[in-house]
Amino acid sequence: MNSEMRSEKIKQIVVTAEQMRTIENRIFSAGMPVAALMEKVALKITQRLQNFFWENSITSSNKIGILVGPGHNGGDGLVVARELHFLGYSIIIYSPFSKQKELTEAHISYAVSLGIPICSKIEELQPCDVIIDGLFGFGLERPITGEIAEAIDTINTWNKWVISIDLPSGIHTDTGAILGTAIRADLTLCLGLWKQAFLQDEGLDYIGTSELIDFDIPLTDITAILGESPILNRITSSISIQTLPLPRPANSHKYKNGHLLIIAGSQQYTGAAILAGLGARASGVGMLSIAVPNSIKSLLSSVLPEALIIGCPETEKGAILKLPESIDLRRYQTIACGPGLTLEAQPIVQTILTANCPIILDADALNILSKLNPFFTLSSRQYPTIITPHLGEFKRLFPELIELEKNKINLAKQAAELTQAIIVLKGARTCIATPNQVWINPDSTPALGRGGSGDVLTGLIGGLLPPILLAEKPVESIVNSAVWWHSQAGILAAKERTELGVDAYTLTQYLIPALTPFVKSRERSKGYSNKGS
Repeated sequence: MNSEMRSEKIKQIVVTAEQMRTIENRIFSAGMPVAALMEKVALKITQRLQNFFWENSITSSNKIGILVGPGHNGGDGLVVARELHFLGYSIIIYSPFSKQKELTEAHISYAVSLGIPICSKIEELQPCDVIIDGLFGFGLERPITGEIAEAIDTINTWNKWVISIDLPSGIHTDTGAILGTAIRADLTLCLGLWKQAFLQDEGLDYIGTSELIDFDIPLTDITAILGESPILNRITSSISIQTLPLPRPANSHKYKNGHLLIIAGSQQYTGAAILAGLGARASGVGMLSIAVPNSIKSLLSSVLPEALIIGCPETEKGAILKLPESIDLRRYQTIACGPGLTLEAQPIVQTILTANCPIILDADALNILSKLNPFFTLSSRQYPTIITPHLGEFKRLFPELIELEKNKINLAKQAAELTQAIIVLKGARTCIATPNQVWINPDSTPALGRGGSGDVLTGLIGGLLPPILLAEKPVESIVNSAVWWHSQAGILAAKERTELGVDAYTLTQYLIPALTPFVKSRERSKGYSNKGS
């Protein structure tokens, strides 16, 4: 495996604290000295810090405070302190612990011999411009209390750059939970392999920007512990782009690109049907049909002229009463149902659950499903089912799971196992679970936390599925790509318009611009631009 392939593989892997500990012990048992690995890791951290300092105009005239814990995370911090000292930076070490691991204690002694100041009072770091957090690494289980908690709370009140080594001290490695208190970092340098905390919603406000420091863990050691197909994975841009149905065959036509039916909307929620349709439009689906109440058919036709808008009989309150006889569910490769339907549309959802094709259920379809014994209803289906709940909808669907489990990743996995469905648990870090694997989207933006954003995602997933199904590729792979693409559009829109300026309609306008640079990059790497020249 070449270095590029290895790097891509490493980006996908996510571990628990116990798995990371086992992998490291395997390395040490094979003969890698702990001290040698600490040196290697700390030197890589130092190199990244030098770039960070240059990017943020931090010079040797700025003072740097380093928080040193009693374990090997503290040892990493001490080696970084030593190297920055040799580079001419003014260093102050905060070490309030009376006992350290042997290796960490040795580095403390050497720092003293170099004349680097060491203090036990956090106030002595007040003059520093940068704080480097090496108090606690992965595996912390107990709440931080007493003097250390007070020191962390004090640092969090300072207006200084804070960089954490591996994890911000005080964050649970697996759940992202705050253990009493935690460092609020601007940048966190995750060591070796991504930890679950980086993919949980709870600790994100403390992690800041995150980067992986790859210190060359052999893949053989990783697969020995996690297996060839790890259960938990990160979605990457490279995998997402490769999965999209691009480039299209030269003889492509609309029938090869599939037919999607969206069932959505009501007089009360007209926009939901439009947003789902606009999401599907960006997918490039060959044919798009949208079933809506008769009273809003003309509005949909004016916004989506290329779609076949099917008017449906409606209730007194303007919801779809039933599907017209002209709709033959066997004509479609995929059906997406739910945005803006209202709870009056229960018969519609029950009909869609019998469809002999993959279906996507969102919004009101999920609220209706919650009243129909979700475990039995979904597990009884013979075709792929994708449900896209946010946490509130998930709680209504699976209250029994919520009572027993607080880890979002485990929740999604258990729901997938029990229902045999693909669970898209939406949030700051959207989690896609199948009965066998979990994929998490590591990049997003708070700008997506607005009404209608999920409707766009439903349409996008629905539109991408038909050509993938016709090509007989795994359904979950395109769901991952759709979630990634949706978030990239939000990130680009927020960058250009701020997080306040990204309403759901605006989001749809950024789907193609967000994708274009990645597609062009892939084409360049494959030499498409040189073909025919």
